[in-house]
Amino acid sequence: MPERPEPREEAVDLAELREEYRAGSLETHEVAADPLDQLGRWIAEAVAARLADPTAMTLATVGADGEPSARTVLCKGLEGGGVDFYTNLESRKADDLAANPRAAAVFCWTPLQRQVIVRGPVASIPAEEADAYFASRPRDSQLGAWASPQSRPVAGRAELDAALASAAERFVEAPVPRPDWWGGFRLLPREVEVWQGRRARLHDRLRYRRDEGGWRIERLAP
Repeated sequence: MPERPEPREEAVDLAELREEYRAGSLETHEVAADPLDQLGRWIAEAVAARLADPTAMTLATVGADGEPSARTVLCKGLEGGGVDFYTNLESRKADDLAANPRAAAVFCWTPLQRQVIVRGPVASIPAEEADAYFASRPRDSQLGAWASPQSRPVAGRAELDAALASAAERFVEAPVPRPDWWGGFRLLPREVEVWQGRRARLHDRLRYRRDEGGWRIERLAP
C-alpha cells in the first residue's frame, strides 16, 4: 500500500500578519522629564492592560572576549536610580558584567506598540537590598536559586530535581537565606529611548541623554 502523503501546511503570507501602528503618539511635552519616571509610567500602563510579564526586558551584555549575549530577565525595581535585576552571580551575564560593566535593556509591549531602550553602566546592588528582595520571593524560587548552577552544563533534568529536593530538605524548617552566589545589578541609564509606533512606519522616537546633571530630550527619525 503506498504511503499517504503528509498533509501540506498552507504557506502563511507574512504581509497578512503585519500590523499597522496607530495605537498612539508621543510628543516631547507629553513625556516625563526623567526617563525612569516615563519607564515606570509605561510599565504601570502595561500592568493595567494586563499584559503578560509586563516587566520583562531583553538584557544585552558583552563578555571579555567581545562576544555579545542577550536574554530575557525581569525588571525588579526602578527606585534606586536605575533598572534593577537579579541573577546567579556565577552566570554568563554576571561574568560578562564583571568583565565589561555596561549593558542595554529593551522593554517591548507589542499590544501597546511601545518600546523602551536603556543603555548605561551597571553596578552591583548592595547586599542588604538583595537580601530584602530575596526574602520577598516565593519559596520555590528561593529554593531554585540554591539548586541551579546557572549557565553551567548539567547531566540532565534529574540532577536539577535532585538539587531542588536537597535544598528543600536542607531548609525544611527554616527560612531560605540568599545564597552567596546570588545577587542583583542596577543598570544606570545614560541614554534612554522611548518608542511609540505610528502609521506609515513613521514611528515616534524620543531619546533622553544626560546633559549637565539633567536630561535632554531629542526626537530621532524612525
